[in-house]
Amino acid sequence: MGSKKRVNRQTHHSKPVDAVPPPSVAAPKEVLWNVPNILTLSRLPMAGVLFYFLEKDQYLLAFALFLIASLTDWLDGWWARKFNQGTAFGRAFDPLIDKVLTNGAFIFLIPKEFASLAPWMVAIIVGRELLVTGIRGYLESIGKKFGADWFGKLKMFLQCVYLGAAFIYLEWARESWIEPIKVIYFGLLYAMLAATVMSGLQYINKAYLILKQK
Repeated sequence: MGSKKRVNRQTHHSKPVDAVPPPSVAAPKEVLWNVPNILTLSRLPMAGVLFYFLEKDQYLLAFALFLIASLTDWLDGWWARKFNQGTAFGRAFDPLIDKVLTNGAFIFLIPKEFASLAPWMVAIIVGRELLVTGIRGYLESIGKKFGADWFGKLKMFLQCVYLGAAFIYLEWARESWIEPIKVIYFGLLYAMLAATVMSGLQYINKAYLILKQK
């Protein structure tokens, strides 16, 4: 007689081994007090000092401080990219504090006789910034990207160049030799206004196209 071989079979009642879920990895916590954010926040007290200088007609001091603030604006962006220190706080507050600085300077220039900056001009500048900020906030709240484009960056560049030129111009506005430079000053003023209006319209159209695809 041949020998019988026993075959071990798994019964239906045997329990399968539960799969062990992979350990969850916690998202790294954002560092708030890093170099880019400190540089960004430093422009807030700079804005207050700048407004004081403008109120007291200290235009050369205003120009020097505005130049320092502009350098910190460039430096915080470079540092965040170079060392990968970009944060949600920086992305939100960097443009906001820039607007406080520039828009506040425009407001303080309204009563200056030689600035020739009419209230309606400043209303356009400030209104455009508030409108675009509101549109960006809404679109990002529904998960849509709405970053700055080249036209918006050109607008910001022209605003900064105009403000710097205005501080220098106002320091010597009563001098006779400044007359030929008025053409450059007013050219910058209206180029800045045109870029402000056109970039605002472009952002509105961009938002419309994004919402149309929703």
